[in-house]
Amino acid sequence: MDSLLHSLRDITIRRISVSEMDNNVYLLTAKATGAQLLIDAADDVDAIQGLLADAAADTAATPRLALIATTHRHWDHVRALPALVEATGAKTAAGTDDAPELPVKVDVLLDHGDVGNFDGFDVTAVHLRGHTPGSVALVYQDPEGPAHIFSGDSLFPGGVGNTDKDPERFTQLLDDVSARLFDVYPDDTVVHPGHGEPTTLGAERPHLAEWRARGW
Repeated sequence: MDSLLHSLRDITIRRISVSEMDNNVYLLTAKATGAQLLIDAADDVDAIQGLLADAAADTAATPRLALIATTHRHWDHVRALPALVEATGAKTAAGTDDAPELPVKVDVLLDHGDVGNFDGFDVTAVHLRGHTPGSVALVYQDPEGPAHIFSGDSLFPGGVGNTDKDPERFTQLLDDVSARLFDVYPDDTVVHPGHGEPTTLGAERPHLAEWRARGW
């Protein structure tokens, strides 16, 4: 399957699925400069290297992996992280409250509203508490189209992420997703989750009350 999901004005977005858990690995590449952001080095470093190689076709410049961002600390999202850091020398980023649990040194701590400036595009961190204490979504605002949210395991088609049947964590996650995503971004915003297929905020918005009532 072709890894190219979106060719936007300034960047491309590629995705591959790795591991028995269908983890998504995303790669954003600036068309003009070759600067790259990889989101969730989940597993299979060889497949991720193949993704990086494919993205060389997305820019006339020399591709350069500027940052590897991790949406949250769970083991299935970080299995290829040490090997990829060693192979590429790229810097790493993660939510402040999850960073100590990662298997590599985290260079950039992400808090709510932090903006990452890459050579050719910006990405904003959104702290979504509940799935893990430091879970973050990363948002790219296309200048000529909808925003793209890389939601990790905090928001999926059909509901928020697993909170281990803890009512307090569930309420916190749904409150954050509601206030920090649904109340901020319009219906055409594309949601790219940590597993499975994408959705839009518009497709999920009518079900927020239903999710709250069912408690998961």
